[in-house]
Amino acid sequence: MDALDRLALRLRALPPSCGPVRLIAVDGHAGSGKSTFTTGLAAALGGPDGGGVAVLHLDDLASHAELFDWTDRMFAQVITPLSAGETARYAPYDWVGRRFTAPRALPPAPVVLVEGVGAGRRALRPHLAALFWMERSADASWQRGRRRDGDGLADFWNRWTVAEVRHFAADPTRPFADALVRECPEGYEVLPGLSATAGPNQIVTLGD
Repeated sequence: MDALDRLALRLRALPPSCGPVRLIAVDGHAGSGKSTFTTGLAAALGGPDGGGVAVLHLDDLASHAELFDWTDRMFAQVITPLSAGETARYAPYDWVGRRFTAPRALPPAPVVLVEGVGAGRRALRPHLAALFWMERSADASWQRGRRRDGDGLADFWNRWTVAEVRHFAADPTRPFADALVRECPEGYEVLPGLSATAGPNQIVTLGD
């Protein structure tokens, strides 16, 4: 059993945190590998088609005008309905067309993974069953992201990095993470996080 399979077992055993849902956040710098890790974790949990897990990408809630000011939208479209055991309906943002599109359903699955920069922000932490931080430095993450996106998005990256630094300076995630995720040549290493308030139901012993 690899790290993601062990992690999936522990996540399923956590108590619900948002209505009937175990809301799990995956945060980290842009380019740190959040989406890839979340995809692997969703597969270990059974995959979206299995009904046991759903995935929300915060790129769908952010926009050019509101890179980080999406908290109210998150609560109105996602947190409030999930807390009531209802299907959430959020309007994904089209980054090419620069507009929000038709609503997409997000069911109150036993586990809902939320990945994106700022997923572990202060306002959301009371609704989380666990919070993961991708353990890659800002510079290394941004260099990776710039290589991935190419020169055509250089201006956007310049704007983004300024906004990201400002966000984490005001509302850091890493000190509150239950676990730190380090990408390895093969798979992942998941280590206890820095959260001083982690209790017995939290993910704090994933390295064993």
